[in-house]
Amino acid sequence: MRKPIVALVGRPNVGKSTLFNRLIGEQRSVTSELPGTTRDRIYGDSDWRGVAFTLVDTGGIELFEAHMDAPLSEASVDFVPQIRAQALIAIQDADVVVMLVDAAQGITAADQEVAEILRRTQKPVIIAANKADNEARRTDAFEFYALGLGEAVYPISALHGTGTGDLLDAIVDAFQRAPAEDFDAPEDDSLKIAILGRPNVGKSSLLNRLVGEERAIVSPIAGTTRDAIDTRLTWEGMPVTLIDTAGLRRRGSIAPGIEKFSVIRTLKALERADVALLLIDATEGVTAQDTHIAGMIKDAHRSCVIVVNKWDAIEKDEHTMNAFTRIIRQRFDFISYAPILFISALSGQRIHTVLPTAARVQEERLTRIPTSAFNKLLREAQLRHAPPSSTGRRLKIYYGTQVRVDPPTFLMYINSRELLHFSYERYLENQIREAYGFLGTPIRLSFRERERPDDSD
Repeated sequence: MRKPIVALVGRPNVGKSTLFNRLIGEQRSVTSELPGTTRDRIYGDSDWRGVAFTLVDTGGIELFEAHMDAPLSEASVDFVPQIRAQALIAIQDADVVVMLVDAAQGITAADQEVAEILRRTQKPVIIAANKADNEARRTDAFEFYALGLGEAVYPISALHGTGTGDLLDAIVDAFQRAPAEDFDAPEDDSLKIAILGRPNVGKSSLLNRLVGEERAIVSPIAGTTRDAIDTRLTWEGMPVTLIDTAGLRRRGSIAPGIEKFSVIRTLKALERADVALLLIDATEGVTAQDTHIAGMIKDAHRSCVIVVNKWDAIEKDEHTMNAFTRIIRQRFDFISYAPILFISALSGQRIHTVLPTAARVQEERLTRIPTSAFNKLLREAQLRHAPPSSTGRRLKIYYGTQVRVDPPTFLMYINSRELLHFSYERYLENQIREAYGFLGTPIRLSFRERERPDDSD
């Protein structure tokens, strides 16, 4: 089941980024009184009433010929077509669209153009009249019914949070009115592998090489996301779905054309994947964008295999691979559990290692540790390295259990979260990995306080 996507759209300077930050609970989008501040789509996770969804902030949609009340910055003027294209893609990919308007200014020509664009999409649209900070503005907000979109207009103040609860209720209700098949993918027991990386690192070459491998029975099927084609194959009796993705460019490097605007579609691919293959160009080494993509994989809690492509183009000796491995481990220390493969998609060098490694990682992802064995591990870990203490009290771990697989998630009952230090969490994760491996797979640790009557120090 994938998470629904909500796009925040509207003309410039109506408060989209302020609302985005309010709904995700952190300051991620840059806010400014100057229109044109937000260029790229920015995404974040939110939830309401137990329903998780992805929120997308976009740049303002502006009339090309319009004269705005406040001028765009000089740096943003040249990007108006790209900002507009960016927002249109977000609308296309969204399940629900929230159109922000300014209750203080009333309906403008730009609002009417945005409304016309949204009418043609046939997407569920919710109008949020922002800056309704007093009763008079909340009353004025009802003029936006004239736009003819949605079932209601929701007066809000993104800055102060007023009315955002009603808006979130409307968003979740819109999800629930959507056809079930929009979010509930049909049962698919195949191993789903997403191929990720920067442009020109060899993703398509790797896909073609894997598809052409012997013993593979190939059939193209339409993907569950728009304009994505998955490739189904059978590898040694196992059904596999290969999910190709567009190259992810460095955020902010805006250039003509819309091919690079692919973050949301890549997120959709990650949502559906079990294992992500992170491709790196051996001739260029590890870049900041490679680590950014790895961070996306980690945040999505997907298993990962690091694949160093174009290895045949490197001049090397018996030490080259070990040296490159050390660099990768240093740059990707936050996914130190990911195995590393050195291949050439062009020549086929070591291609035979990719699918077996992905299959092994998926097997580890589905591993379940018996509760008795896990508690034995916890006892031995505490004897080996005593839990931290503070002001005369020591952390106590009473017991734990694995509450889920995919990814492996462990719940531990402790006496106080204040006594739990992140370094001890890391120690416990390392002990779990030392005993059970979990190759290529993130581990999630959760802690819950539970006092015992005899808990005293």
